[in-house]
Amino acid sequence: MSKLVECVPNFSEGNNKEVIDKIGKAISQTSGCVLLDVDAGPSTNRTVYTFVGSPEDIIEGALNAARTAFHLIDMGKHQGEHPRMGALDVCPFIPVRNVSMEECVHCAKIFGKRLADELHVPVYLYGEAARNESRRSLPAIRAGEYEALPEKLRKVEWTPDFGSADFVPTWGATVTGARKFLIAYNINLLCTKELAHRIALNIREQGRGKDQPGRLNKVQGMGWYLDEENIAQVSTNLLDFETTPLHRVYEEVCSDAKDLNLPVVGSQLVGLVPKKAMLDAAEFYIKKENLFILEEDHKIRLVISKLGLDSLSPFNPKERIIEDMIQDKENGGGSLTSLPLHTFVQKVGTRSATPGGGSVSAAMASLGAALGCMAGLMTYGKRQFEELDPVMRKLIPPFHQSMNELVVMVDADSLAFSSYMDAMKLPKNTAEEKERRTTAMQLGLKKAVGVPFSLAEKVHSLWPFLKEMALHGNLACKSDIQVAAKALETGVFGAYFNVLTNLKDITDERFKQEVQEKLSFFLEEAKKSTALVLEQLEKRTM
Repeated sequence: MSKLVECVPNFSEGNNKEVIDKIGKAISQTSGCVLLDVDAGPSTNRTVYTFVGSPEDIIEGALNAARTAFHLIDMGKHQGEHPRMGALDVCPFIPVRNVSMEECVHCAKIFGKRLADELHVPVYLYGEAARNESRRSLPAIRAGEYEALPEKLRKVEWTPDFGSADFVPTWGATVTGARKFLIAYNINLLCTKELAHRIALNIREQGRGKDQPGRLNKVQGMGWYLDEENIAQVSTNLLDFETTPLHRVYEEVCSDAKDLNLPVVGSQLVGLVPKKAMLDAAEFYIKKENLFILEEDHKIRLVISKLGLDSLSPFNPKERIIEDMIQDKENGGGSLTSLPLHTFVQKVGTRSATPGGGSVSAAMASLGAALGCMAGLMTYGKRQFEELDPVMRKLIPPFHQSMNELVVMVDADSLAFSSYMDAMKLPKNTAEEKERRTTAMQLGLKKAVGVPFSLAEKVHSLWPFLKEMALHGNLACKSDIQVAAKALETGVFGAYFNVLTNLKDITDERFKQEVQEKLSFFLEEAKKSTALVLEQLEKRTM
């Protein structure tokens, strides 16, 4: 799946609708950027924009917003309750999907340098992008706020990371960086504010102070009373949901509440949440209760139910889970997998290099995995095969997961050459340009090889499960399992020859040898495994 970065720029304007709308328009009109939320605060005189895109697109979206704000916001006239030091006060980049923290740090640095170069404003790096420990904390950089900037900029220790130390009265200064996704999560209790706060002190990392730390790392928390709902809440911020996940916070609060004889009545997610946070919670409850759930939608429903996320208001995944919010946009942009089958087949048959054998191989492999999944589901849960339920619960998930991963490669294969084609367009007038172009082309070819190689590797992992399915699966699905074997073998066959086509132009001999050896092994195993599956099926009588 494509890389996805979230950007949450905070602009120092929360009252002028025209300005707020123009900044939002600058983001939404940036190619590849999806504006998810605009949260304007009149009393804070501040608007927080939330948008997502690829690492390249997200930088352009943030720059377009800043360019627009530069002509519309005058910090010399700004007043508001929220701490601030610039027109674009802070601009964090946050990994959401298939993106590392290092890539987000790179986004922040590229954005910061370009912002300083174009608008001639001072820019500081914070969070994971900070160049020294004293600048990791946003409050530390923002101390004294806008009013202290003229004097602060003259101090050597506050030399900007990008741009000059000249004070720009209309702008101030901008802080950019990278951080983990912050999840605002509240657990509902029927009790007093004080009791809720007692639990918050028990679980939050800070605890009751240095000598009494709390149980959960990377969690902030406090207790408060929600007057409009007439309930108390343990209000938390999860600074790193992979260190301390949603379900852990909920379970710990429930445990303390039980000790105090307090009823927990659901919980509340504030703002947006990454799908991974929800699926991690689902896997926890699936394992805890020995459940069998395949579909993502069902897993999300399970989490909504277990955590009581709809206790205060409806929880609509399409409005609350980032990936679901942008799914239609991603699927609608001419992707091959969004086409009707008839149209896809016709597209393959046109006078065009793509989609070609690589995409067809991925489609074949995904259909092979789908047939393996189907055979398992046609066996599971039937009284006549009741003794096989534990076996099918083991065999079905790998096919289901691989089916979804392989179908994505239908598009990925067609797009794999984009890096190589882009590299070919690079200038080649000087020796330095030629060297840069050659290096980029080699990287592009390796990327193109990576997709079919991943396909072959994924199929290779399925053979043990298909062999077992051939031994135990519903015999009414005999032909389906036979087709599954041949479809998976064809996928590997296609991947093998697609890789060979591109491998010949790669100059890294060690890389070529390693890839070719592994692929030859995958192809040989595919042939042997297919023959064994077909043989096993022919021998079965029941």
